[in-house]
Amino acid sequence: MADISVLIIDDEVQLVRSVVFALKGEGIAAWGVHSGAEGLDEIERRPPDLVLLDQRLPDMLGIAVLEQLRKRQSTLPVVMISAHGDTRAAVQAVKAGASDYLTKPFELDDLIHVIRTTLERERLAAEVAYHRKSVVGGDGVIGDSPIMADLIATVARIAASSASRVLLLGESGTGKGLVARSIHNQSSRARGAFVEVNCASLPEQLIEAELFGAEKGAYTGAHQRRVGLVALADGGTLFLDEIGELPLALQAKFLHFLENGNYRAIGATQGKTADVRIVAATNRDLAADVKAGRFREDLYYRLNVIQLRLPALRERGGDALDLARYFARRYAAESGCPPVSFAPEVERLFASYSWPGNVRELKNLIERLTILHPGQTATPAELPADMAREPRMAGGDDRRQSLPDSLDASERVLLTEALARAGGQKGRAAELLGISRHAFKRRLQRLGLMSGNRSSS
Repeated sequence: MADISVLIIDDEVQLVRSVVFALKGEGIAAWGVHSGAEGLDEIERRPPDLVLLDQRLPDMLGIAVLEQLRKRQSTLPVVMISAHGDTRAAVQAVKAGASDYLTKPFELDDLIHVIRTTLERERLAAEVAYHRKSVVGGDGVIGDSPIMADLIATVARIAASSASRVLLLGESGTGKGLVARSIHNQSSRARGAFVEVNCASLPEQLIEAELFGAEKGAYTGAHQRRVGLVALADGGTLFLDEIGELPLALQAKFLHFLENGNYRAIGATQGKTADVRIVAATNRDLAADVKAGRFREDLYYRLNVIQLRLPALRERGGDALDLARYFARRYAAESGCPPVSFAPEVERLFASYSWPGNVRELKNLIERLTILHPGQTATPAELPADMAREPRMAGGDDRRQSLPDSLDASERVLLTEALARAGGQKGRAAELLGISRHAFKRRLQRLGLMSGNRSSS
């Protein structure tokens, strides 16, 4: 079944028949009409993927059809065709929204090339727009503490530099994705795409296709051509979250891309080049992973050109209360209710609490308070019980040193509970936790939980 459809609007009946026949031979569904009015009606009735539009029609000029079409279908690709080779008409058509221009007589190979490249360009633009909408924007980097003032200044310097490799380190929930977006938005690449991928959330067998793309039929299930995230980020920024979860087999291919900007989609016969700033992030000790053979040393040094360590929320002084008030205003505006406020005891608790989940934990707490207690003053009674019970961080050092062990213990409980609920099936347990099966198994291995568990999927 054809995966591309083309409508031809041209008053030359024989030309339309020839083009329809030729395109069908290339696996492209095609049909034609012979006037501007018919073309506009046909597009409403049976929208194609692309329109071939003649410049001179019996009832109106093609440019008039294009202008009317742009009022109805602003994104439908249109390729103008003309027998006159009028350069001014071509310029006028492009200004009016045409994607490309062909002059009669044209070769079939040229026509097919224009159709496919136009559709690929439109598809790429749509995917970039989607990724921009889904990953760009959100909260600003907030905080008045000295450590955050230094961070914000450093981010600005990195953004203004030509450095194409940045490694963000820090605990989960410290805002690595937010800082990556801030670097992009302040840089000369801001007009390009900011594309984010979580290396732990993708199945190992699909992550290469997700990054570099794949041709149709390159592997089982590849029913159409996939544009990779590297291509989407060309001229912009690619943010690789949880880079420590990148499989070893793919690390070598990604290293090759970092070295020269060249890559090849799965199943492709020719390579491509992309100009991308790479911002990678992890909460793991990559240097320790290198020593343990879990992460390539050469890739680590390629990524670690500029290293930026994000502070935990407990290190940021009074920022927790400022952030709490910010999130209270934000969620109140989204919910159409007055913001929650905080009793003095809660304000003191925010300042002394260790925030093991960092900004993400605080953000989720304020969202929950907004939903359950809109416009009210939160007291310790409305806070999670373990938060109110936690000892104050007078000295803080012992508590901070034990935090990684505490986080590992919490993760161990989550993994074992998910396995129990899933009857020992790792695939099902991974689904319950919202991560890939491969990432789930890596976490089991890291915490020494592989032995004694069922290996069924």
